[in-house]
Amino acid sequence: MNMNGKNVTPLSSTETADLAALEVRSPREAISRTSPETARPSQENAEGMAAGLLAFVGEDPAREGLLRSPHRIVESLKFLTTGYEENVEALLNGAIFHEDYDDMVVVKDIEFYSLCEHHLLPFYGKVHVAYVPNGKIVGLSKIPRLVDMFARRLQVQERLTTQIAEALEEVLEPKGVAVVVEAVHLCMLMRGVQKQSASMVTSHVRGVFRTDRATRAEFMALIKNGGA
Repeated sequence: MNMNGKNVTPLSSTETADLAALEVRSPREAISRTSPETARPSQENAEGMAAGLLAFVGEDPAREGLLRSPHRIVESLKFLTTGYEENVEALLNGAIFHEDYDDMVVVKDIEFYSLCEHHLLPFYGKVHVAYVPNGKIVGLSKIPRLVDMFARRLQVQERLTTQIAEALEEVLEPKGVAVVVEAVHLCMLMRGVQKQSASMVTSHVRGVFRTDRATRAEFMALIKNGGA
């Protein structure tokens, strides 16, 4: 078998893969090391691939109901991955303000929708974000936009949680930042173990949220019941 100019011998049914030499790259490294010529197929080629997947599952891409489906699939995927076209600096540009406020700022129940990078099935839920300013605050609408930017990429929930926290820490240099993500994953509900009531909670805390138990407890109380 020839793949990208290399001869590859498929494994037989009795062989197992040798993972010792497997090169594992982060999403950022993978993107940066992909050549411009092969990084992105044309719209036409992408729609052809989508039509091929329809044929693979036994459908007829030429029947009336599916004629436009390859186009719709590609357009949908483009929208759901628009986060790759955005960056933190441009997103927050002009929305960082100097303010003498040093109490906790919490934005809770930010809804998000993302795609699991393992199966390209959705996972969705809510994000809760808090930070303790250190002379700088950010415009309220920018935090949900930041969540959307990272969510609209192929993701795992753990990385999504960390990326949101790291971005806020980098631009605001706050005394602390905390992020909690609660989500359900269709790759677990629709397939695999098929557990309909299972959900996943991830958190990432930095600064005073990590070192001060009272600050962390206040944040958790606020996102659970509004502090009542």
